Amino acid sequence: MLWIMRFSGFISAAMVMIILSPSLQSFPPAEAIRSSHLDPYLRKAPVFRNAAECRSSDRRETGVCDPSLVHVAITLDVEYLRGSMAAVHSILQHSMCPESVFFHFLVSETDLETLVRSTFPKLKFKVYYFDPEIVRSLISTSVRQALEQPLNYARNYLADLLEPCVRRVIYLDSDLVVVDDIAKLWTTSLGAKTIGAPEYCHTNFSKYFTARFWSERRYAGTFEGRKPCYFNTGVMVIDLAKWRRVGYTKRIERWMEIQRNDRIYELGSLPPFLLVFAGQVAPIEHRWNQHGLGGDNVRGSCRDLHPGPVSLLHWSGSGKPWSRLDSRRPCPLDALWAPYDLYGHSH
Repeated sequence: MLWIMRFSGFISAAMVMIILSPSLQSFPPAEAIRSSHLDPYLRKAPVFRNAAECRSSDRRETGVCDPSLVHVAITLDVEYLRGSMAAVHSILQHSMCPESVFFHFLVSETDLETLVRSTFPKLKFKVYYFDPEIVRSLISTSVRQALEQPLNYARNYLADLLEPCVRRVIYLDSDLVVVDDIAKLWTTSLGAKTIGAPEYCHTNFSKYFTARFWSERRYAGTFEGRKPCYFNTGVMVIDLAKWRRVGYTKRIERWMEIQRNDRIYELGSLPPFLLVFAGQVAPIEHRWNQHGLGGDNVRGSCRDLHPGPVSLLHWSGSGKPWSRLDSRRPCPLDALWAPYDLYGHSH
């Protein structure tokens, strides 16, 4: 049911579909759920029980503090709701024990829980309200308006929002699909580090900060003694216990305050993470974040897969697969997202 995949350069979407997609069966017949935000419908997802040795999903004692659970945090909002549902669907499809995955949904609206429950009737999850006012005064303008939305910053507050008994969490963006068992990512060793993520040390790290940042010793000196590499904050394993103990949320907020006054970066919620953690990240295999499939900030740009195995496909950037599919102008790799789409009409 799970695949081990290796890609070299660009592979046609047709070939990749054979490897990555769920079985090409139709979705369950029209048990469609009316949503006030998605028109016409979201389909009800199937219930996955992928291995006989997994415990029953009906056990009552599997609360949020159950130490055997895999914890995954994802934001839910109107604009990206369709992507979030596809991400959840993909995780359940490929998990050896989907019954052991607990989802923590971060919202700034209060009417999405019923939709999630209707779409995934057996899902273990909890919804957490994130007040936009917590960060509104800290957010500065960015290269894309989408990067300025308060919910983008909810990941900074996971240690405060989630129960103290949740000591580790996988944070995932809403524009991705997982095509491997999420438990493999969950068990990644962080060693003494607080976060783990795929790093990209060949990237020009200096471009994420302004000339003013690099020209002033009080700012550029923050990386002294570190070998900072770029990492994408859309896929992170976070040690929440250590985060709480050190107080990293306050450190991130401090950099956001400096940004408001001195304009030291351009890219929304990413640079504060780089300032606090770059050079101090537990490396995770690149297979867990094949990112940039949205074309970065170049409108209409189609990207290829990076060479190597694939466990997670990430449409970071301005182009989202559901928008391009609906407009009938998809990129070839958008076909890899489509099988997980629970939107009512076919593609």
